[in-house]
Amino acid sequence: MNCKQFNTLPLEEVLLSLGHLPTKQNEREAWYLNPFASESQASFKINKSLNKWYLFSEGIGGNNTDFTKKYLNASVNEVLVWAENQNFSSFHQQNIADKKFENLSKNYEIFGVNEIQHPALLEYLRERKVGNQTQFLHEIHYRMNDKNYFGIGFKNDSGGYEIRNKYSKICLGKKDVSTIKDGAESLRVFEGFFDFLSFKSVERFLEKEPSDYIILNSVSMIHNIKSSLGQYENIELYFDNDEAGNRAVEMIKNENQNVEDCRILYSDFKDLNDWMIHKNPPPERQVKQRRR
Repeated sequence: MNCKQFNTLPLEEVLLSLGHLPTKQNEREAWYLNPFASESQASFKINKSLNKWYLFSEGIGGNNTDFTKKYLNASVNEVLVWAENQNFSSFHQQNIADKKFENLSKNYEIFGVNEIQHPALLEYLRERKVGNQTQFLHEIHYRMNDKNYFGIGFKNDSGGYEIRNKYSKICLGKKDVSTIKDGAESLRVFEGFFDFLSFKSVERFLEKEPSDYIILNSVSMIHNIKSSLGQYENIELYFDNDEAGNRAVEMIKNENQNVEDCRILYSDFKDLNDWMIHKNPPPERQVKQRRR
């Protein structure tokens, strides 16, 4: 990644990776509490069309590189090394396309959407302890840069696919959330689809009523669901145990009633799927023990 590539990433995604969520926003701008110091009133503004920031309390501003240099107290080279390790969803799409600003849809072709049958994909699902949840998934075969690939596909609301296998984590098509509706008055929100699949694996042991489900496919997509949360009487959140997850929970709780942070179920683990993979005895026995 170079500076030009880094500066084209949405600054909102950079801030989110560091655990910062806006206090308010609209289509043109987003306001944050000062990321560099403690304050009670938001003075950090992002101009979305320019992808630039300005901190009114200090009278400074700039692009992604300027922000991250100051935030990390790092050199440009150190910033770029840091950025390479952040797994930014927007950069992955750029990297796959291999051409800046080009639509990913011009650089790949899906030529197979099937039930999951490939032994390598079935084994990967077993390793992630969700091998019994293939009804939500597809086996996607696609061509990119004159090479054929395949992976586990989880469809989003815009017709794109989150693609996973042991070696890749990409999105084909437009990035979006995935909604699964059951006509319920309650909602469960998950950060990634492996967390959703993990929940479905133990759902009956939790003895909860049926619900609707939203899978963000990236915590940075949280703003896409804010308008739909008000229709639910109860909302359960299953986010990662990290700073971004903390702030996402806080933001939803501040704007909605009857919100439950359900991370106590896997409080000692990175996320719900990590708990599924590493917890022993099996999750269903753990759930029963927690209910005693």
